[in-house]
Amino acid sequence: MKNIFIFFLLFLSLSTLGNAKNIKPKANLSSEEVILIQLNALKNNDTNDSGIEQTWLFAHPKNKLATGPYAKFKKMLYDPHYIILLNHHSHQLNLTVSSATEKIYEIKITTKDQRHFFYEWKVEIGSEKNCKSCWFTSAVSFPQLKGKNI
Repeated sequence: MKNIFIFFLLFLSLSTLGNAKNIKPKANLSSEEVILIQLNALKNNDTNDSGIEQTWLFAHPKNKLATGPYAKFKKMLYDPHYIILLNHHSHQLNLTVSSATEKIYEIKITTKDQRHFFYEWKVEIGSEKNCKSCWFTSAVSFPQLKGKNI
């Protein structure tokens, strides 16, 4: 009986883990939570590019028109400007502009070799039919290099 219970707990934890990488936009997610979902997914991107796929789910509909379809978006993430985001060491958020429908954050990315890059990350309330009051990423600037840890 104990083995069945342990198996059930293991199965439950693995199935929950699988769903965690596919978080869908929801109205109750804050702008900061949306960015953290994306950054954590990119930080933990795997050989199947599940981090990029997770990030795509939170791309603003108008952003998807500019960067999509998904295959083109994925290729863009491997561009030298954005590959820095893939498997980075750490990130920090700083809210710089805020309104009811738009927020801009300065994102500090620390790479595995301890270089610091800053992105401007813009999120807006979307107009997607299934989530009219959800936050989505509408723009991410090119990075600015700002030094290295000593």
